[in-house]
Amino acid sequence: MTPPVMAWIGIGANLGDTAATLRAAIAALGEVGGVRLLQSSSLYRSTPMGPGVEGQPDYINAVVGVHTALTPAALLDVLFAVELHFGRQRSVRNAARTLDLDLLLYGEQVIDQPGLQVPHPRMHERAFVLLPLAEVAPDTLIPGLGRVGTLALQLPDQGVTRLSG
Repeated sequence: MTPPVMAWIGIGANLGDTAATLRAAIAALGEVGGVRLLQSSSLYRSTPMGPGVEGQPDYINAVVGVHTALTPAALLDVLFAVELHFGRQRSVRNAARTLDLDLLLYGEQVIDQPGLQVPHPRMHERAFVLLPLAEVAPDTLIPGLGRVGTLALQLPDQGVTRLSG
């Protein structure tokens, strides 16, 4: 365990009842020892991005902020366990998924280890991450890049739509 820190988690899904899955996964994160759920964004709809996503259904995305005493690696292990509980299979890159949890930020730490990069390496390019995060924490700093709210305003339109509060 480490001194408690604010961490941000990206959450998304595009298979099954995605909104219900996201809500259940957020509740599951709140049940984890060493993790206290502080806030979550609205749900957002986004089109799949990247190679090999043709024909996939849209994603539903959100971000959640947690206060945690878990180390970054232990928190990542928790995220993988929650994904597995909700049927996540890691078959091929960019495959459709029942649940995707990404550790976006862990305080203002910069971590570059095999299997663990924080800040998430592409979060500043993705409206489906920055728009929900800007909704709940626009002044949050992405180390080396700037404040979330400022970065969100600089993104091109990526077809991300807010669904609910």
